Amino acid sequence: MKNKLLLGAIATLGLLSLTGCGKSAEVDSKNILEMDEVKISAQEFFDDIKEEHIRDLIDKMDHQLLDKEYKETDEEDRYVEEQINTLKTTYANGDDKTFESILPTYFGVDSVKELEANIRIEYKREQAVNDYIEKNISDKEVENYYNTYTTGDVTASHILIKSDAKSTDSAEKQKEAEEKAKKEAEKIIKELDDGADFAELAKKYSDDKSTAENGGSLGTFSPDEMVEQFAAAVKELKVNEYTKKPVKTTYGYHIILKTGEEDKPKLKDVEKDIREKIRKQKLESDQTLYYKSLKEFRESKGLKFGDSTMKKAYDDYMDSLIKNASGATSENNNQ
Repeated sequence: MKNKLLLGAIATLGLLSLTGCGKSAEVDSKNILEMDEVKISAQEFFDDIKEEHIRDLIDKMDHQLLDKEYKETDEEDRYVEEQINTLKTTYANGDDKTFESILPTYFGVDSVKELEANIRIEYKREQAVNDYIEKNISDKEVENYYNTYTTGDVTASHILIKSDAKSTDSAEKQKEAEEKAKKEAEKIIKELDDGADFAELAKKYSDDKSTAENGGSLGTFSPDEMVEQFAAAVKELKVNEYTKKPVKTTYGYHIILKTGEEDKPKLKDVEKDIREKIRKQKLESDQTLYYKSLKEFRESKGLKFGDSTMKKAYDDYMDSLIKNASGATSENNNQ
């Protein structure tokens, strides 16, 4: 309730807009509260709250901006419903009354409706960030990705040898199990070199039971659908060529045989997918990009401040989000 009253007051004072700017905002100087000899003017109230509640103001601004940019869709409705149900199950064992009672403490809202509104704004912020990043990916980046990574769909088979190590095993025992699996895969490659039939070896040795009976056939697929190491290996193979060394992935050791490859699609036919892939790579490699892009998106819509103190509070708040995200990126890169 407190935030709701503050938001109403802030909105009335008009602290920030998407059009005008100035060094110091002026508000109505009349008193908004009087009691005995105590008097509080709108200006005094404004000065007290404008730094402390910058996040509330940003939320209100984004609601107004993004609700116009991104209309509600069935997909958004499903997402919001799924999130609410997940939170309700996690924090209240699915009980509606219990969930409603913990909303102020756990989520800082007074009703499920308010929580839904918060989830919707985060959903739309992500849409805005994704669209902004993709829009600003250069044609050169798209062309480089296309030339480096895009191939036609391939047809391939594999033989998978898994390690029998358990997560509870010691590091030494896990290493021994990995070496055993790798040597078994190398032995199978030696049999292939000696002229053995790939399909028969897959039926005999492969730990991927879903494909083993079909001679290890994976059918036709885009290499990018596979894990990185597998995709890189299959792209390097010529048709009817198999990997001469085991390919290690999180699943185990693979011996891969490429049996066919379709023509590379035209750039215009895959450009949209490429932009999406580049965008995902950018966000995964740099977690600060989300907040930087959100800030730039607002500026691209004409964000201006009517008060220098508010502008500084906004800049400081966004800088703190970027700094925290930078720490998370560094930690992930060091793992």
